[in-house]
Amino acid sequence: MSVRSNEVRTFPSHRERFGLEGRTVFLSGAAGHLGRAMAIGFAQAGAHVILNGRTEESLQGFREELGAAGYSASVAAFDIADRDSAAAFLRRLERLDVLVNNAIGGLGKTKVSRPEDFRLTLETGLIACRENVFDAMAALERSVAATGHASVINVASIWAHVSPPMYLYEADDIVSPPQYSAAKGGLLQLTRYLACELAPRGIRVNSLSPGIFPNDEVAAMNPPLLQRFAATPPMRRLGHSHEVSGPAVFLASDASAYITGTDLKIDGGWTAW
Repeated sequence: MSVRSNEVRTFPSHRERFGLEGRTVFLSGAAGHLGRAMAIGFAQAGAHVILNGRTEESLQGFREELGAAGYSASVAAFDIADRDSAAAFLRRLERLDVLVNNAIGGLGKTKVSRPEDFRLTLETGLIACRENVFDAMAALERSVAATGHASVINVASIWAHVSPPMYLYEADDIVSPPQYSAAKGGLLQLTRYLACELAPRGIRVNSLSPGIFPNDEVAAMNPPLLQRFAATPPMRRLGHSHEVSGPAVFLASDASAYITGTDLKIDGGWTAW
């Protein structure tokens, strides 16, 4: 048998490397549009998904949907910006394979944003992300010890890379607010920093930067605006929520075992112009 044919026989199976069987994922913002999509993707890949958000009723309903489809999930209903609740939960975890920081809050609007909106957005979308990592550190390290892997995924945005094209909007007060871009931009650098800091511990840290992924309610509110958005990226369309789940599963899985400190844009080429 040649060396090359032996390599083919022993090459790692990508079907296995993309799987998340036996792993536990903590997902903040799980009841949101993209949060739901990522939760379904993780569950389909075999993970047990801990659904975090502020509204227990909606999370329990989602958990039941996942269970009815044969997937494994549980609910952790608390505001991720409530550090006492978040720390108490994350520090109790026996083991955690994947931590996904997806929640954001307190957005406001460009011209009517109050200082408290700015602070809340930064607390939820940036500061809480850092605190979550260190509150979950023991559980992540136990995963590394047991399995050799642990992953943190921070959900950023294309508005961390470029500014919203304000000329596409009909009014200033519907433009994505500055605190959103500030929080997401900070999250990108936090991702790179933590990737360097935690690599010696065996913990990978990466981010996703979704483009425009409107839910049905948003799409119905302003179709002309969404048409202008859809005409902007090279692919000439907007994203579908399930198109975020694949990249999320990739970064959570062993298929990305040599990737850390990287941001993966899911934007139809918007930021390639």
